Amino acid sequence: MKSEEPTFVNHARNAEEFLRDSEQARWHDRALWFVRQKRDTAAASVPEWEELRRAAEAIKAHTLEHLGYYLERFEERARDNGIEVLWAEDAAEFRRLVAEILERHGAARVVKSKSMLTEECGLNPHLEARGIEVTDTDLGERIVQLAGDRPSHIVLPAIHLRKEQVAEIFSSHLHTDPANADPTYLTRAAREHLRRKFLEADAAVTGVNFALAEEGAFVVCTNEGNADLGTALPDLHIACMGLEKLIPSARDLGIFTRLLARSATGQAITTYTSHFRRPKPGGRLYLILVDNGRSTLLQSSRRELLSCIRCGACMNTCPVYRRSGGHSYGTVVPGPVGSALAGSRNPQRYASLSFACSLCASCDLVCPVRIDLHRHLLDERPQTIRVPEYRGKVRGLKAAAFLLRHPRLYRQTMTALRRLLPRLPRSLIYNRFNLWGREREVPSPAPRSFRELYRARQESDDDR
Repeated sequence: MKSEEPTFVNHARNAEEFLRDSEQARWHDRALWFVRQKRDTAAASVPEWEELRRAAEAIKAHTLEHLGYYLERFEERARDNGIEVLWAEDAAEFRRLVAEILERHGAARVVKSKSMLTEECGLNPHLEARGIEVTDTDLGERIVQLAGDRPSHIVLPAIHLRKEQVAEIFSSHLHTDPANADPTYLTRAAREHLRRKFLEADAAVTGVNFALAEEGAFVVCTNEGNADLGTALPDLHIACMGLEKLIPSARDLGIFTRLLARSATGQAITTYTSHFRRPKPGGRLYLILVDNGRSTLLQSSRRELLSCIRCGACMNTCPVYRRSGGHSYGTVVPGPVGSALAGSRNPQRYASLSFACSLCASCDLVCPVRIDLHRHLLDERPQTIRVPEYRGKVRGLKAAAFLLRHPRLYRQTMTALRRLLPRLPRSLIYNRFNLWGREREVPSPAPRSFRELYRARQESDDDR
């Protein structure tokens, strides 16, 4: 696996590394925009879409306002159902609890469905260091696990890899034909490989999409059925959930399941929406409730971020994420919501992420629970510009503020730049420091009067 995050995550520098392969960067952009378009089509097919978003926003806000009550209610009902409920204050305690459960039951092989919480808490390397084999069973997660990589997207973990790269990874680990990049061939090879892992497993670890306080149950949504098969075969099931996954009852669940898949992948619903209420006959079911900073966030002005249902829609629409890749953010959850969460947790380390935002507010428009993401990122900027790495940016912003406060000087400066820019050597414009200017031409100076604009349009009409 990759090394730990540096003290300061420099998004621009990381994006430069991603953009070196311009063909892959363009493919990444197109692939995610295709998913965004599918989301729009799916949303348009539901006449009451905006009403559903408003209802989901209100339910999440209500639950967070009364989270203490709902957590106690959930624990009480879950224990009544035979679920063994444990609490973890931070990532270290969570890892310790999972390892103790597995060792107590003699489990040496674990199959794990996709869970961003286990990624957040670093569960896999912790268990592997103790001699426990962990197999991620979501196909995208398994690909990045075999590659020794990290997920770059919370719903599409291997979106940064093309099928030819997947073929090379599978050739090294599953002994497939390296020249055959056919997705069907690769998927069948992965299925055969994972079926053996399912049959050999001693325990299953899953995430939780939604927890139902009134019923003491939880729901796991997948498209591959890997969570269902993983929990059906071994007798030990460990479910892991952050405190924010709660909703009041099953009556509210339909609102979120209608929003989740449409927002994430443009589907009407996930292929498998599995409900877990009690252990299987003769089995044990543990559920670990993890805080890991959520209580602190709950008491802050950024409480709204805990409403996120991890659909990934904000990433699919974000022009910066699509053109810089998930790994450039240096955090488990990338994109707009990941930037806001990371900045609220550690503003010094993640100072650059609030500036990895164009403030276009496209993420707000697609968020199924209507989180005002761009406002949170804008609010973080005054805190982050104090870090030493941003001294140059601060000086530039102060210079811009001075110009904008003096309209006459601003107009004179812009006039001079319009005349100067086309005469500058191209090396001053097209260089490694200007990543976003690559493959673009310097525009001609804009017309300065209505008469010039009229002439420009006439010339354009004559050319046609």
